[in-house]
Amino acid sequence: MSNAAEFWANAATASDGPGRCCPLDYRYDASALRVAPALNCDVLWVVGGLYGNTEALACLQSLIDRESQGRIEVVVNGDFHWFDVDPHEFMAIEDGVARWRAMRGNVETELAREPSADGTDAGCGCAYPDSVDQADVDRSNAMIGRLRETARSLRADAALGALPMLRRAQVGALRVGCVHGDDQSLSGWRLAHDALSSSQAQGLPAAFDAAQIDLMACSHTCLPVGETFVSPTDGRTLAVINNGAAGMANFTGSTHGVVTRIALDGLPPPAGARVLYRTSLAGCEVSAIALDFDAGRFLERFDRQWPSGSPGAVSYRDRLASGPAYRLAAAARGGFRMA
Repeated sequence: MSNAAEFWANAATASDGPGRCCPLDYRYDASALRVAPALNCDVLWVVGGLYGNTEALACLQSLIDRESQGRIEVVVNGDFHWFDVDPHEFMAIEDGVARWRAMRGNVETELAREPSADGTDAGCGCAYPDSVDQADVDRSNAMIGRLRETARSLRADAALGALPMLRRAQVGALRVGCVHGDDQSLSGWRLAHDALSSSQAQGLPAAFDAAQIDLMACSHTCLPVGETFVSPTDGRTLAVINNGAAGMANFTGSTHGVVTRIALDGLPPPAGARVLYRTSLAGCEVSAIALDFDAGRFLERFDRQWPSGSPGAVSYRDRLASGPAYRLAAAARGGFRMA
């Protein structure tokens, strides 16, 4: 079997059906990262999963404004829309993200997708695994339908679909691949907190070699994790940092988002930045940063858009108010250490 055929044969897919299927146009080989749009900087922020949270957007902008040294780049690696069905909220997110380097996640891809002539439907595009309850999948599909109406009413859908799926960055000697999902798919789950160990055994280090990177930064799976491991090819340290969600709670008993900051050694985080865990890699510090947005104000905005009983409220409000069943200590693995 050829390499390409083997890749597609082994590509992770979930059960058929809207919200579970992985569309063919989501898929790529890790080597695609070699030719992805490239950046060169001293400080790189990677922001996945803003989810239409304008309070998180404002908090992030404040942090970045306090960066005082070096060349700074911000990559928004997808799913910056989600809860923002109100046109004013949607446009506030659009205007904020336009300052930075945006990528499309499955949300933006599905907002731009034209109806299929053969009747197939990717739903929200999340490619949820079988472990996710079908009722959750159905609610996500309902949410993307409502959000698509907003995007089309504002004529924002086509531009979202034109955004790249992949980016790469050079921070000093550190080569960074920015993806939304994983090394194989826009909506892949191989870099989820509960999949990383098996992914390492199933060819993840080889994907780093194919991509010519040392660090892969992602989000999609909504729970953060940082992990290091050793390349069997040359013994160098490789790392994955999944920021979970910038725009909603990530840990038990908390309400803050999480973003990734990668900076040359000697360029400390800006004043007021709260580092959760970090590691050193190829002359850089790789950190998970808490995004302490005003959760009360965000919930007010959320409740106006997704009132009690709506798909958004049923699926997300409890998490937004008190966090998921996931502890901070579980996110720092390998060479990552709690701050």
